[in-house]
Amino acid sequence: MRRITVTVTVVTAALALAGCGSLIGKSQAQDISEINVSSPDLGEGKPLPADYSCRGDQGSPPLRWSSQPLTQAKSIAIVVDSHTPSESAVNWVLYNIPATTTELGPNAAAEPPAGSSQAKVTSGKVGYDPPCKDGGTYRFTVYTLNDKVVVPKDGGLPDILKDIANKTIARGRLTAVNIQ
Repeated sequence: MRRITVTVTVVTAALALAGCGSLIGKSQAQDISEINVSSPDLGEGKPLPADYSCRGDQGSPPLRWSSQPLTQAKSIAIVVDSHTPSESAVNWVLYNIPATTTELGPNAAAEPPAGSSQAKVTSGKVGYDPPCKDGGTYRFTVYTLNDKVVVPKDGGLPDILKDIANKTIARGRLTAVNIQ
């Protein structure tokens, strides 16, 4: 049931960003595993440090994750999104991270892991676009995927998010609120 919720959430966000108002299909996915997501610089339910917002210069924050061993894991994806009363945005999508990776250091967007790719996010920027709005929630979600993300020719953010949703076998999230 959690996998279907993840799929619907990600696909809905992707289609909303693309200007579409309805779902094209449904995932036939099964239940997904949980991932523990942490950071030495972020705390669950705590403010996002200004250094990792548009007011700072640190880039993306360090992240760590762990879960039960998943033999079918082929890659990892990270999606950072923000929600304020006035808007929602995708601030970073890093995908095709090697499945053996369990952490990213500070500003990993500047030097992503070998073999990984970054999507063009809501703002049109490729890489980490630091959140800027006060009064929002900032979700750092880590997905374990059963295959690598394949982007169709001329594919964009909605295609990438949909492929992540369809290949998710585990998920975890760390949520910051407001900007410190």
